[in-house]
Order: sequence, then C-alpha cells, then structure tokens
Amino acid sequence: MRAYVRLLRPGNALMSAAAVAIGSVVAVGPDGTVALAPVVALGALTVFLFTGAGNALNDFYDRDIDRMNHPDRPIPSGAIAPRTAFDFALVLFLGAMVASLFINLAALGLVLLSLFLMIAYEVRFKASGWSGNLLIGWLVGSLFLFAGLCVYEGQVTPLQIATSLAVLAGLSTVSREVVKDIEDIAGDVTRVTLPKRIGIPRAGAVAQSFLLVAVALSAVPALLGILGPWYVPVVAIADAIFIYAALHSTRAPGRSERAMKVAMVAALVAFLAGGLG
Repeated sequence: MRAYVRLLRPGNALMSAAAVAIGSVVAVGPDGTVALAPVVALGALTVFLFTGAGNALNDFYDRDIDRMNHPDRPIPSGAIAPRTAFDFALVLFLGAMVASLFINLAALGLVLLSLFLMIAYEVRFKASGWSGNLLIGWLVGSLFLFAGLCVYEGQVTPLQIATSLAVLAGLSTVSREVVKDIEDIAGDVTRVTLPKRIGIPRAGAVAQSFLLVAVALSAVPALLGILGPWYVPVVAIADAIFIYAALHSTRAPGRSERAMKVAMVAALVAFLAGGLG
C-alpha cells in the first residue's frame, strides 16, 4: 500500500485538487463556490485522480531514467512492478473521467484533451525536451481553466478569470520544468532536453525569462480588479521566492526547483486571499 501511495504522490495530487477549489473561489467568489460545492468537490476529485494517474504513468515511462536519478521511487526500488504501476494509472484515469461526467460535458472534454496530451507527452514529446516542457505548462495551467469550467454556468467572466490564472500557473511551470531538466541532465540519456540542446547557462536564462514574465503578469489580476486587496501582499511573497528561484536556476537547480514549489503554494494562497477579499 505504501508503494501505491508513493506512486500517487498524494501531496502533489492534493495541491492540484486545491488549485481547483481555489480557482473556483477566485472565479465565482466564496458564495458562488458554496452554492456549487458538490460540483467543486467533484472537480477536485477529478483532478486528484487525474494527477495521481499522471504521476504513476510518469514513473512507468521514466523507470529506466529513475534508476539513476531517483532510485528510491517505487518502480526502480522494486517496491512495485512496472505493469502494476501502469494498470494503477489506468484505473485512476478512468475514475477521473467518470467523475468529470457528473460535472458537465465541457469538463469531460478538457479531461479527455488533457489525457490525450498527457499520453502524447510521455510517448513523444518528453524525449524532445522543450516541447514537453511547454506541454506540462499547459497541463498545470489547465487546472484553473478546469475550475472555471466547473463553475462557469454559461457565464463568460468566470472563464476569463480562470484563464488569467491558468496563464500565470503555466508560465511558472514551464520554468520549473526547465530547471528540473538542468538538475537531471546527467541521467537524461534518452532525452534531448533544452539544457542538452543549448547548454545549461542558456537553458537557465530561458527558465528565468518564463519566471520573470510570470512575476510581471502577476500584477495584472490586481490591476484589473479581478482579485481583492489581500492578493497583492501575499503574491509579493510568492514573487520574491520566484525571483530567488530564478537567481539559483543554474548554480543550484535542486534548490531552485524546491523554492519554486514553495512559491507555487504561496501563489495559490495569494489567489485564495484575493478571491476571498
């Protein structure tokens, strides 16, 4: 059971589910979210299952690389068989699709599109590096778009708000993916990642550029009045951590990647604070 839990990476899956709940609060406000609580709960469950499935699928396809980069993970450590991990991912994906059926057809459509892109990433785009980084950025950003689809009820404004959050999340995720590739460059023998293609210094500059654009655009929701006044001080903390991560993207990619995780949590808190405010 412990191996299945580690394969799922529940902390990562819970953060994705929280993004849906927070995205709903930001899109329609706390009262609207309470009124649509069953739909939001189904959306969070869908994303939790989908993210867990994606993590398991990733471990299945990365099992050879992980023998060098992450030997303690369930498959390379021998805690779980590769085929079992694949079947586990399939069950979780099916669960996510069933849950999204009870939300609306648009939500189901986004889940199916995301599933297609997830498989395409693992089978084709991951090996090419750069396009894979962009694809992961889309998948993470689409969490907020999915939240908007759960609660929009035919209105345009919630989708506009959700899309703005999706852009910020997607940009910062692309940066984090490039930094992860810098960190794993020694073990990525089967992938032509961006650091291997253009070198670590230039790849670090690309990661920094995406991160700094995300930091600059983080002011837009406040300027447009999309989020309340508490968004500004909290997102300033997230931005400061993002800038710290950018400065260490080439010299200490592991530290930079961990800092980005903290900054993403802080950004989620900022979105929530702005939605409640």
